[in-house]
Amino acid sequence: MLNIDCPYCGPRAESEYRCGGESLIQRPALDCSDAEWADYLYTRNNPKGVHIERWHHVHGCGMWFNAARSTVTHQIFATWGMTDPVPELPE
Repeated sequence: MLNIDCPYCGPRAESEYRCGGESLIQRPALDCSDAEWADYLYTRNNPKGVHIERWHHVHGCGMWFNAARSTVTHQIFATWGMTDPVPELPE
């Protein structure tokens, strides 16, 4: 079982959370092309290594937060609030 450190309530079991996918995605301008809009909606990074994701503490405080997780080992390097700056992360 993976333990995730909620920045609001502390470490809890993975079963309390739901992953919301890739984080730090910027919405395009209102006058963007159809291709840019489709890219925003459907294209996501799938790196081998550190990936920044959104997580929702469904069975806890109900807050959304960011987590930096390795897609290889599933190790979580950091968690932080949605409006907080991204911490220093490993390569």
